[in-house]
Amino acid sequence: MSTGRTQIRERLRVHIRWMIRRDMPEVLQAEQASFDFSWTEDDFLRCLRQRNCIGMVAELDDRVVGFMIYELHKTKLHVLNFAVAPEHRRSGIGTQMVLKLVGKLSSHRRTKITLAVRESNLGAQVFFRNQDFKATKVLRGYYEDSGEDAYLMHYKIADFIDDEDDEEAYNRIAQYEN
Repeated sequence: MSTGRTQIRERLRVHIRWMIRRDMPEVLQAEQASFDFSWTEDDFLRCLRQRNCIGMVAELDDRVVGFMIYELHKTKLHVLNFAVAPEHRRSGIGTQMVLKLVGKLSSHRRTKITLAVRESNLGAQVFFRNQDFKATKVLRGYYEDSGEDAYLMHYKIADFIDDEDDEEAYNRIAQYEN
């Protein structure tokens, strides 16, 4: 992880845990304060009911100050939604949340994290770039609510050699079989 960024505020230590139903009012508050096209409670619940979808919150002094929603795939984690309440940004909370995700990767199974960032969301682009994510593709008209483009960003664990096709497993042993 990059450590060369300027410290704006004191770094706050948060507890990151599974999201539960009673977190929803604070999650929605952070969501609405963060995005022009915010998710509704139904959007969150519909997503979290899926088997491969996980919600986590960052808690500071018994208050939810950030959250992330991600999907588990065979070879990757895909972040669907990620936000820190505006009054708690630039204090290390988002970085702690990313580190929690990175800690879930392994060289044997899930080796990368992917996410899409709105073209207009420069703050998120810079934040994720500072967390060693790379923009790899422009997704034209990605957002249905506005038709806006998105940047597909990837984080890969060190020393992982990726196959071009993200969805297909790569069998390194096959090259030695007859």
